[in-house]
Amino acid sequence: MSTKMIQSSGKRKSAIARAILRYPAKSEIKINNVPLEIYQPEISRSRIKEVLMIANHEKVDKCNFEISVEGGGIQGQTEAVRMAIARGLNELIGTKTIEQTFREYDDSLLSGDERRTESKHFGGKKARARRQKSFR
Repeated sequence: MSTKMIQSSGKRKSAIARAILRYPAKSEIKINNVPLEIYQPEISRSRIKEVLMIANHEKVDKCNFEISVEGGGIQGQTEAVRMAIARGLNELIGTKTIEQTFREYDDSLLSGDERRTESKHFGGKKARARRQKSFR
């Protein structure tokens, strides 16, 4: 039996996660070559495990995930990793029920969040801040 490889990606703010899913395999999850069991902080670890518990499919236990994530902060990277895993599992399992399960739990697991930071405009130090006027 040949190994099936699926590539998926997830984005959140400026964090980008790229995941390679291998099936069948030993059920290892590595994020930037760090196993999920020792990935820090703990809140991120539990949020990533959440996606695997939601999927609740026998194929999940036989998948290897190799994820590289860069950019953004800790929470942005966590959300990007969650999205990459969910998209990969959705493609691997490929049923309407798994997609429906992910969407019912959190729509951003498959769709993402298109919000980005607004760029700076002329006349101020930041995107919305302006030079104050005084009429005295």
